[in-house]
Amino acid sequence: MGDSLATFRTGRDHPPVITCREPGSFARGVMAERHPALIGQVREAFPYGPRQQRALDTLLHEILHGVVEPLGPGSPDREVWLARGREHFGHPWFDAPFLWAESYFYRRLLEAVGYFDEGPWQGIDPFAPFKRAELRGGTVEEELRVLDDLAGVPTAERATALLQASLWGNRADLGFRGPTGEATPGEADPGLVADDSAALWSLLAPGPPATVAVVADNTGRELIPDLVLIDHLLRHGHADQVVLHVKPGPYYVSDATTADVVDCVRRLCGAPGEAGTIGGRVWEAMGTGRLDVRTHALFCAPFPYERMPDDLREDLGAAALTILKGDLNYRRLVGDRLWPATTPFADLTAYFPGAVAALRTLKSDVVVGLDPQALEGLERSGRAWRTSGTHALIQVRARPGGAALSTPPRAG
Repeated sequence: MGDSLATFRTGRDHPPVITCREPGSFARGVMAERHPALIGQVREAFPYGPRQQRALDTLLHEILHGVVEPLGPGSPDREVWLARGREHFGHPWFDAPFLWAESYFYRRLLEAVGYFDEGPWQGIDPFAPFKRAELRGGTVEEELRVLDDLAGVPTAERATALLQASLWGNRADLGFRGPTGEATPGEADPGLVADDSAALWSLLAPGPPATVAVVADNTGRELIPDLVLIDHLLRHGHADQVVLHVKPGPYYVSDATTADVVDCVRRLCGAPGEAGTIGGRVWEAMGTGRLDVRTHALFCAPFPYERMPDDLREDLGAAALTILKGDLNYRRLVGDRLWPATTPFADLTAYFPGAVAALRTLKSDVVVGLDPQALEGLERSGRAWRTSGTHALIQVRARPGGAALSTPPRAG
């Protein structure tokens, strides 16, 4: 974010950008352990040829022992990435900002497997086997059956349950759990560290025709409850149209692309009972434009949302509310820095072009907008509450440049 603007908003200097330098830090663990493991899992998921195997070996060695190298001369976006981070090339991966390094890692992984090259591997999503395995799994089947139980409950109660399902669906992150699907460590804490759900529903109150934007995070067990919630918003007059923003290409293992949306809608349509009924409505909504799937290059760029270009700013600004799902979107919304956790959410999101809500389980160090007493209780707990995915939040800032409607729970 722009230094002078953020300093004005918070009344303090910028805290440091998060890097992977600090031994024992969450960011370093991602770069030193999770990313190398992912390279191995992608290698095992496809019968890649010698060229792809060598490129994966090179990327692994570069991360652990070398320096950041630019994309190859034939890469279509080589100059774009040189402009995005020229100062990081030639230096260790661990010295780069965490947000930039993560984003560039996934771009380099796509390069290694030939995703953008003319040839047999062009356009083959290296994460597709993991995504499809999750969709076919028994857990998804069990979760879809629960919709039958919700079909007869009062509308307000159902709405609350669907919002919670969308929120906690963010726990089902293949990048966080690993593509092999090991369980998220720790049990979820049902008490949200900040809960603006009442403010969110007030912004979604039925009224004049309005568009709601949803910026998706993960596919599979997160996107399905997102689609179910979207169906509820359309069916009950909370939105006349929903615009679902997804990634333009594979990113962060399970991040949703248009192909993933289609797979999830088909999974719903093929299910019995209430899930299949919802799937049919979602399919029809896409066909009529009431559910409009869009994407933008910024969603795969290593920047905070404050740097969004004018076309995306205009698009999101036209929505009555933009709902940002997940941890990465949250980091990009407030800035991937070591903010004091009590920094006002409204201060850091005042630039956003319309009302904005964040639905997120905590899987990285960044968190803002917490009540001091609640924060004290969390810190005393001795749990890795910031990074374990066991805690979650719903935060809302109602108007551009206006106050958040945050009501963090107080400790004790």
